[in-house]
Amino acid sequence: MHRVDSTNETHYVRRFLTALLGVPLATEEMEEEDVQGTLTLWFHEVKDKDGNPSNKVYGVSNCHVLRRNTTVDYEHRGPGAPRNHVRVDGMRRFQRGLDEIKMAVAGHGISAEVLARRIVRLQAEERQDAENAREIRAIQRKLTDKHKAIADRLEALYNEVTKHWSDIKLHRNIGYVQYAPAITVDVEGGTLHTSDWAAFLTAEAKVKDEFEGNVVDLGAFRPIFLVFTSSNENTLIQRLSRGPITFEFPSESKLQIEGCATKEDLANPTEFDSEAQRCLIVGKDGNATDLTFGRYAGLVSFVLNEVGIESVELGTYNSDDKIFSAKGNLGALVWHTTNDGKARIVGQLHSVQNKGGSTSKHVTYYTPGWYLLDQIKKRLKYAEFYRTTWSA
Repeated sequence: MHRVDSTNETHYVRRFLTALLGVPLATEEMEEEDVQGTLTLWFHEVKDKDGNPSNKVYGVSNCHVLRRNTTVDYEHRGPGAPRNHVRVDGMRRFQRGLDEIKMAVAGHGISAEVLARRIVRLQAEERQDAENAREIRAIQRKLTDKHKAIADRLEALYNEVTKHWSDIKLHRNIGYVQYAPAITVDVEGGTLHTSDWAAFLTAEAKVKDEFEGNVVDLGAFRPIFLVFTSSNENTLIQRLSRGPITFEFPSESKLQIEGCATKEDLANPTEFDSEAQRCLIVGKDGNATDLTFGRYAGLVSFVLNEVGIESVELGTYNSDDKIFSAKGNLGALVWHTTNDGKARIVGQLHSVQNKGGSTSKHVTYYTPGWYLLDQIKKRLKYAEFYRTTWSA
């Protein structure tokens, strides 16, 4: 679905069907288990394994999001072999999307009712002068805009979605799983990082027309984004009191991923908090909790329960008042911004964990981005990650 500007009333509620990062994913193979996750990134294969030109585009998420059996390597073997289709939105996420549209309609309806009552009160006032008339006309324009937003945009969107996107098999298949290496921990290489990725071959007919590369849609979240990119304090008041914002907000509220943080970048962040401590503020846009921000905590240990190996991952802990991630976000890209308005990959989210008996997810684990891209290029040597158009 086409992405619209944040001034359009349907901007936020159509995000679950656009091709920008944060795409909610589910697979045919695990439909009954209702396993859902999030797109990590798109990439192009410019040459095949034999060096011949290729125009294939792949999507990436966690192996355990796209495959039931994560203990063996998988590769689709070509024409005639069964396909494990990848869908945009499982049933639960799709219903949530419909509910969000209906809630937006209801919200605008309440606002319209309030405006109509204000007009009635103004018209009933004993004093009817030029100022009163101007106020009535101004409110009437707002009321007209509300009615148009409901009928021409929100209700029209709801009808479009129910008509053209409801059938998960006919409407929401966007490709099929091509590669799914088994989940491993890099003991031999000594990094102890987790490799938990799989790639699906993207259906050109479904994605090409709306493809923009690896872009984060900041539109509906601009105020939150500016707060976090302008400061690294612990409270909202402190963040807002830090002074002018130096970050160059991206055009059309679309943040383009243009590179990847190196091991050295992660070990020595160039940003500082109010106590002159080096820090790195990271963001992610996921299926479950949308756009959130947190503080990169460095390398943390994680036990991969299936094999009992302690791995070393990148981590972000929840703050007192903000959850960074949740289960449905698995696979999401974690990134950070630079002062020139660009963004770089930090990692691929693969696990969340509770603290003690807490029901909320306390810590988020993610594989370093540089390691993930290396693993992909071992399988697809000619992968390119930062194109902004479908064709070269």
